[in-house]
Amino acid sequence: MPLTPEDQLRVDEAEREAAAAGSAKFLSKDASESQKLGPFSVACTVLNRTIGIFVAPAIILKATNSSGVSLLLWSFGALVGISGLLVWLELGLSIPRFQVPDSGTEASAQEEGSYTSVPRSGGEKNYVGTRHNPRFMTTCVYGTLFIVFGNLCGNAVAFGIYVLQAANIQDNAPLTRGLAVVVLTAACVLHAVWRQGGILVNNALATLKVLILLSTIGIGFAAAAGAFFGNDSSRSASRIAEEADFNPHNSFANARGDLASYANAILFAIYPYIGFFQPFYVMSEVSQPKKNFAKTTLSTMIFVSVVYLLVNIAYLCVVSQGEELDGASEMATLFFRKVFGNSTAPRVMSAMIALSIFGNILIMTFTATKVKQEIAKEGVLPFSKFFAMSNITPFAWMKGQARLPSSSQEDERSPMPALLLHWVFTMLLIAATSSVAPSVAYQVLVSLYSYTIVALGGLLTAGGLLYLHWVKGREWTDNVGFRPWGGPAAAVLYSLVCAFLLISAFLPPSAKSPFADAERGYHWYIVPVVGLCSVVVGYLYYLVFAKLIPRWKQQMLIVERDPIIVRQDGKPNGEWVQILEIIDFWWTARDPDAKA
Repeated sequence: MPLTPEDQLRVDEAEREAAAAGSAKFLSKDASESQKLGPFSVACTVLNRTIGIFVAPAIILKATNSSGVSLLLWSFGALVGISGLLVWLELGLSIPRFQVPDSGTEASAQEEGSYTSVPRSGGEKNYVGTRHNPRFMTTCVYGTLFIVFGNLCGNAVAFGIYVLQAANIQDNAPLTRGLAVVVLTAACVLHAVWRQGGILVNNALATLKVLILLSTIGIGFAAAAGAFFGNDSSRSASRIAEEADFNPHNSFANARGDLASYANAILFAIYPYIGFFQPFYVMSEVSQPKKNFAKTTLSTMIFVSVVYLLVNIAYLCVVSQGEELDGASEMATLFFRKVFGNSTAPRVMSAMIALSIFGNILIMTFTATKVKQEIAKEGVLPFSKFFAMSNITPFAWMKGQARLPSSSQEDERSPMPALLLHWVFTMLLIAATSSVAPSVAYQVLVSLYSYTIVALGGLLTAGGLLYLHWVKGREWTDNVGFRPWGGPAAAVLYSLVCAFLLISAFLPPSAKSPFADAERGYHWYIVPVVGLCSVVVGYLYYLVFAKLIPRWKQQMLIVERDPIIVRQDGKPNGEWVQILEIIDFWWTARDPDAKA
């Protein structure tokens, strides 16, 4: 990235400081300008994590027993997803705030001494601590939750299930778990070896997934209009589905009444929209975030919301709500079986679903490891400096050795130690659920992620924003980097929904519910109990790390994170962005009578 002479001087000084003899400091460099995510890559980051609307429609339809209610829940899920995005945008484009340095320009002279927001990677790790909590507490508690559950192990198990279906292989639990291990390992290796390659594959998969959904919409609507796709019974099936699903007298008839089923259905309606989290995890690696980020993410989420509703309508054009759904685990293969009337189409769809799941895992691996690296930079992990490091990728090293003309001025780096940490915990979760059937492991792992990261993390984040609005008042609102529609309304809605999901998880489902113990294969209370126990474990870790150890050692941990912010592209009026960070932490003597 081109820099002004003053900015270059500060960067050179930081590098000399870290390289000085005897210095324990180290530099954490952000992606160079040529390696940053542009608007298209940001959109694909959301799309690749979001698109996967193959399993949830059948679950929601079975949970509500009403096509009309299921479509309403999908619309509500879109509203909640966009509300969550507005919350994250207000926080992500407003904090952290750094003092503007003197860059020797007229523009910086006017700003010198003032503070400006500079987006930082880490997502809600940066947002859950917006209140004045005890030192290290939120980092330890949230860090524990995210390091353990901030992955897609459940999706990896589903990947194995669908690969076997595509290959027409009977259920095989060891093989399914072996495939889960392979796909999780492959995602970590790709991002460790070739960062840019991982981004290119992510963009390609996101584009393919959009095309699959658009094709599904076209096929469903065409079938409803009487088009023939090789199955003589598809036309009559479409007429039956139309009468059952879209007749106002039938679409809301026989809707289920127990609250627990609706609570689970709401969670499954919201889950497909939470892909908006992903680009916030890597905001330091986004090009011109203040200019492009909000427009890109909002337009992408609106596009996803419209497409999801149309896909559900397309499904219901062919599959009636009570006709064949009882034995179906997901809607997509049933849809294609009824449209094409052969066994090949569902197998092809299973392969497409497996490919879609690989895309989910690939992007989550890329973004989640950045959060874990940011947690390590706070010094709260064993071997924190190791896990906070980034290394030149083997691909960049080989390009440098070959001196290829395409080699960028800055070698690409990957958070390899954080990728290792991510991989280790995915393997532990796969092993921890190995005693149950893969279908049960999938539901448990996805539900744990939803309860801890989505619902609990969402409540803490949106609740923290409400605290800033209602307690800090104009001190916050006068300095925000993004003003959402409706002020704090989005945060209120998102907080209420997350709180409802956390509490309603303790309501037992009815015996006829698809979420009953007999249907799921595990007790309904396991997920919320394990989720809340994880919070307790995180708090105990905080007590040991921040209270017990300092008292025992008679020392306190000092953490220094000194960001170097510069004008992007060296332009006098360019955005302030973080180019690198000097990090150091050490234990020093403390007053024995002082509070830890």
